[in-house]
Amino acid sequence: MKRYLGLCLLAITMQTPAESTDEPLPLSQPEPTASVWDISDLYPDIASWDDARDYATAQISAIGECEGILDDSASVLADCLSQVSDTYKALLRLYVYAFLNKDTNQGNIQHQERASVAQELLLEFTEATRFVKQELSHIGEATLNHYLNESTRLQEHDFFIRNTLRQSEHILSEEGEHVLRAASDALQSTSSTYSVLVNNDIPWPEITLSNGAKVTLDPMAYEVHRASANRNDRKRVFESFWGTYQHFRQTLAITLEGQIKKEAMVARVRGFDSSLDRALSQDNIPEAVYRTLLSTANEHLTSLHRLLGLRQRILGLGESRYYDLYTPVVTLPREFTLEEAATLTQAALKPLGRNYGEALRKALTQHWLHAYPAPGKRKGAYVMGAAYDVHPFLMLNFEGTFDSVSTYAHEWGHAIHSLMANSHQPFSKSAYSSFISEIPSTVNELLLFDYLRDNASSDDEKLFYLFRELNLLRSAFFRQAQFAEFELAIHEQIESGGNLSGDKLNTLYGSIQKRHAGHSMGIMQVSEPYTVEWASIPHFYRNFSVYQYATSMVAAYNLADRITTGDEDARQQYLALLQAGGSDYPYKLLRNSGVDLADPATYRPMIQRMTRLMDEVEHILDRQDTKNTSP
Repeated sequence: MKRYLGLCLLAITMQTPAESTDEPLPLSQPEPTASVWDISDLYPDIASWDDARDYATAQISAIGECEGILDDSASVLADCLSQVSDTYKALLRLYVYAFLNKDTNQGNIQHQERASVAQELLLEFTEATRFVKQELSHIGEATLNHYLNESTRLQEHDFFIRNTLRQSEHILSEEGEHVLRAASDALQSTSSTYSVLVNNDIPWPEITLSNGAKVTLDPMAYEVHRASANRNDRKRVFESFWGTYQHFRQTLAITLEGQIKKEAMVARVRGFDSSLDRALSQDNIPEAVYRTLLSTANEHLTSLHRLLGLRQRILGLGESRYYDLYTPVVTLPREFTLEEAATLTQAALKPLGRNYGEALRKALTQHWLHAYPAPGKRKGAYVMGAAYDVHPFLMLNFEGTFDSVSTYAHEWGHAIHSLMANSHQPFSKSAYSSFISEIPSTVNELLLFDYLRDNASSDDEKLFYLFRELNLLRSAFFRQAQFAEFELAIHEQIESGGNLSGDKLNTLYGSIQKRHAGHSMGIMQVSEPYTVEWASIPHFYRNFSVYQYATSMVAAYNLADRITTGDEDARQQYLALLQAGGSDYPYKLLRNSGVDLADPATYRPMIQRMTRLMDEVEHILDRQDTKNTSP
């Protein structure tokens, strides 16, 4: 359940900071009918949803009849696993309908209530099926292999069975699992406390900007004003915002320490070597993947430092400061329509071949998309692909900016991934891992960048696209690798018997932060108050999830590089990856596509492309400088 629901919202949580802060431009064209999704594809009306809810509730109760009999025979096991799978599929369809309704009208009480009911049913399902993995581990490998050979009906569940066996040594006794579940609420308290503190209780300061405007500098306002064109405003924003975090650093250190201790305790109780071992074990990811990410990112910091130098050059700064990091160096004062976004995306994705293009073309003619902002509608963008028997649903808030276009291409990457996985795999193998999920969306963005640069009408427009991609590399690779290094360090600190304090976390995070910024080399100066940035990162409460953002970038660049050279084998391997869904371990599926994230050589295409982009930036800047100084 966690995997499906996590993937539903992944497009929101994994969006990276944008280089441009150009204001959304008004859309003059009327909203086309195709820009509003038709959720009657899920259920024709509320009464049908109610009937489906009642049926699913009965099915959850019926699952209990399977408890204690999974080892009776291959036929019984097949019946029970299919019953579990079918019930879960029905619950996800209920959930998607309620979720989509709620997100397009958050003020509607009935929609909120149905969403809560659907969520509660999923929790009831989780509780009702806890016995399954425990009984499978008790049945044992020999008997289960015999059952798999005996029953073709078990083939759609074979990966689930084998994966459960792989993890069986970490499944506790019934009593142990019960105790751990009973403690779960208490174990979640640190994460909940952090969320309440940051989102509700911290008194955010009010500052006055250079234009006289007064701004309450909460996290949302900080993200807007940290990119101000006025350098004094940027400095004031950073000093006030991070100064506020500094006042709460000891409290926030306690919540983070509590979270790390919780993860360490659960890992120890379940027999893992460390929290990292437990986190990677969920998808059977080799630890070498994590270690390679950290070592390779540090090895190529010279590329990041070169980028920071280019930003300094084009901004005309005598020296770079950390508060200059988010200032857009080039803007694009252009409006895009939704139709243009569709046209550009289709043109950009031609290297993916006819089959992908046809799947996208057909999808674009359907009512799968809710495109424009509306009163009461949720912010952000995501793809909800969990309604297996229906189709993916895409939410955007299209505002006519380039951000809207790149998000459009990004989200269709998720949607086509879900579409292909669902059409090529049974439900039980359709849910792909978060380790893979961001790769197709990022490939789409990279191909879009290629197309737009190749068709740019001016040097300034080309510079805009160049810096947008370079910023993506900075924020989604180097910055996430920076977070991953810090996360590992604080876990190792606790697991070795140490403790965490606000000052210790500032020192630890600041050393990594400054190394990435080239602080000691005079590339970008990081003031001490900004080292509390660790306190603003919610990902550190998600047990080693952040590294996947960076590895997804590496894989996407590797795949896109081979596809754009016309390598037909690479294209077919990529399509096979999309079609594979969750039919095998994600690391193995990626290796089948020619990408080994434990191999430093896999990083080469990304770094080489970054070098080419920066070479092109310098070439344009040199040409412009020559032109401006010519008599």
